[in-house]
Amino acid sequence: MIDKNLILTDWQNTVKRLKRKKVEESTLLEAKEFLETQKTLKQVVDEKRMLINSLSKEIGEMMKKGGDAGNLKDKVQELKAELAESENSLKDIEEKLNYILYRLPNFPDDNCPEGISETDNVITRYHGYDAASFTGKTYKPHWELAAALDIWDGERAAKISGSMFSVLKGQGARLLQSLVNLAVDLHENEYLQVQPPHFVSTATFTATGHLPKFEMDAYKLRDDDLWAIPTGEVPLMGLHRNEILDLQELPKRYMAYKLCCRREAATYGKDTRGMQRLHEFHKVELLKLCTAEQIEEEYSKMLADAERILQLLKLPYRIVDLCAGDLTFSGARIFDIEVYCPGVDKWLEVSSVGKFTDFQSRRGNIRYKDKNGKMQFTHALNGSAMATPRVWAAIIEHYQQPDGSIKIPEVLVPYMKKEVITARQVNS
Repeated sequence: MIDKNLILTDWQNTVKRLKRKKVEESTLLEAKEFLETQKTLKQVVDEKRMLINSLSKEIGEMMKKGGDAGNLKDKVQELKAELAESENSLKDIEEKLNYILYRLPNFPDDNCPEGISETDNVITRYHGYDAASFTGKTYKPHWELAAALDIWDGERAAKISGSMFSVLKGQGARLLQSLVNLAVDLHENEYLQVQPPHFVSTATFTATGHLPKFEMDAYKLRDDDLWAIPTGEVPLMGLHRNEILDLQELPKRYMAYKLCCRREAATYGKDTRGMQRLHEFHKVELLKLCTAEQIEEEYSKMLADAERILQLLKLPYRIVDLCAGDLTFSGARIFDIEVYCPGVDKWLEVSSVGKFTDFQSRRGNIRYKDKNGKMQFTHALNGSAMATPRVWAAIIEHYQQPDGSIKIPEVLVPYMKKEVITARQVNS
């Protein structure tokens, strides 16, 4: 949640900054009117409460002296009725105000590119990619290769659960687990591994900005106030909700390997073959909580952490700086890491490293006392250390051999315990 006081104290700048995220001025104007009404009503409520307390004290003193306090009692009852009416009006205004505030996105960082859609995103650099090296060569898509090797089964996945699910078998399943283990091992000295729940409450889900904005893309349990997590970021941010952290503990760095679920209601028919886009996927998430002064350094380190595993796997990738209009709801600055997959001839996002400033911490009420003893909200960062489906697909496509087998990247050989994936044999 943004600092609502800025709507009153820094109106023009607030309108300008949120316009970059496609927020209409009329929405902010409505919020401003509610804030002003709220301020007036709170003053009225406070004054009536003070007057009631004052008269009640006066009544008590009169009764001790044997005096008649009937008129004052009538006045108090009258004021209590007025107070109840004012409190109801205040509650109504606050509900309307919160409806808007919870739907206002985070401010975009001043340094993120201008633009309104993904076509305005800026490619900042490439790593290990040479277009000429792919010219004149033919690459099969990962689903053809994996099906032929009997390590992936799209038909049975659809039979079990429908579209946008996968069944991995034998060395296909082992490859996925090897990627997870590599990511965890790579970051265990820098990040504390946590295994939080796969289901979270509405309050936890709302704190990260996933609700109410992305309700249609989430899975909710029918009989409980619980949601399946779309990313490890959600439960990790929930660890310290409504807590005051010690300044000396910051930055906090967490890592979680989670099964993530997304309905992705608006994506049917868009790059859904094979492992490109799934409703259910395995991911290792990185998250940091820090101070405003620490965030830039920690952000650079997290981006480097997310890149390192792709470098070890020797997969070509590029860094994309998202424009203001293509940022996520909670994001202030986001760098996407996209791997080139020659079998589908596409750049596929495998990590999104985001800076969220104090937006999520305001919603989750995560604070600390600065060196002057003043209460501040923590700043948050998160990114994928390993989003398995597309990295899995990229390995299959890049390491395919003329005979249809898949060479194992050197860094994964100790985990896979073999150097080549060949056609699956029974019990192999």
